[in-house]
Amino acid sequence: MAKKGNRVQSILECTEHKESGMPGTSRYISTKNKKNTPERLELKKYNPILKKMTVHREIK
Repeated sequence: MAKKGNRVQSILECTEHKESGMPGTSRYISTKNKKNTPERLELKKYNPILKKMTVHREIK
């Protein structure tokens, strides 16, 4: 039987998009090691709707 790992998928959502009032959302799927980074992940990613780099924070 295979051992379950510490690496899990996490969904990243744009933090600036909700404040802009524009329709739609910018989301990315990434993986993280929950043992090394137990807190929520924050990465700078490109938002195609706002057409700029924004901070994306992990949800769920």
